[in-house]
Amino acid sequence: MGPRRAGHASAPSAPPAVRARQRALTPTRRTLIVAVAAVLLIAAIATAVALGGRGGASTAGATQQTRVEPVPAATSLPIPAQSAAAVVAAKCDDTAVTTALTQGSDAEVIATFGGATAFRDLVASGAAPCVNLADPVREWVVVNKQRPLNPIEWEPDTVVAPADMQRTVDGRLRPAAADALTALVAAAQNEGVGAIGLNSAFRSFDSQTRTYNGYVNSLGREAADLQSARPGFSEHQTGLATDVAACDGGCGAIESFGGTAQGAWVAANAWRFGFVVRYEDGQTAITGYQAEPWHLRYIGLELAQVYHDGGFHTLEGFFGLPPAPDYVD
Repeated sequence: MGPRRAGHASAPSAPPAVRARQRALTPTRRTLIVAVAAVLLIAAIATAVALGGRGGASTAGATQQTRVEPVPAATSLPIPAQSAAAVVAAKCDDTAVTTALTQGSDAEVIATFGGATAFRDLVASGAAPCVNLADPVREWVVVNKQRPLNPIEWEPDTVVAPADMQRTVDGRLRPAAADALTALVAAAQNEGVGAIGLNSAFRSFDSQTRTYNGYVNSLGREAADLQSARPGFSEHQTGLATDVAACDGGCGAIESFGGTAQGAWVAANAWRFGFVVRYEDGQTAITGYQAEPWHLRYIGLELAQVYHDGGFHTLEGFFGLPPAPDYVD
């Protein structure tokens, strides 16, 4: 063999004994590595299971806290709440109300509705259909150009003369209205206003026919309809209406009543005695008549106070009725 070159000398090989030891250790190391890996894997699995259990319990707890209970299935149809109008309308089914309407006085009927304010409110809103505003027997009857008396020749059973007052005619009214007018006249005198006298009161159908025809003959039908009611359409026929006059040193014409001290006092105080000024100035489009400050209409003490306190100017407005400026024909 030739001499070795220094640049390419090989590393000396391990002695045979060392190589034998290396070969002998290799299986042991492999076994150890596998064992360690197995231990680590088992530990990882155990940790995952433990964490999973705790997490599941926490999640379940959170779910339990936020869970919304299901709405139980309906076993019957829901009962709708009654409207206010339906509840109020049932007032007409009240035995006390129906009994008062058939057997009681106006005051007794009003009391069963809870007083005059409640009575008026229910009637005006249409929630008291059992109250008949066309019943001529009742003090709350409304008569106008579109609401004739029914029957058209109806008249009250009893009319009496008011006491202790001057008069230009032998006028009579239904007893309650006559007593109220007597009290009104006395109060005006006592309060220093002056004397008030009776100019007109109840008129029968035949009497109103003569009165109306007199206006037609002198003014013509169109003008007459603004100042006088046709027979069957007159409040005077109810026995609840009266025309009054100032009577200082003799009774004056009714047409001048509005400009007198008595006229001003009546406008402000008639309600205290159950009366209202039926045809006020500026209300012709509703009532169908020119202003008549002398024309008083009795509706009873309780309703008159509600009328006054509510600032009403017509019975149509008071009871929620449509305007009646003209006759239907």
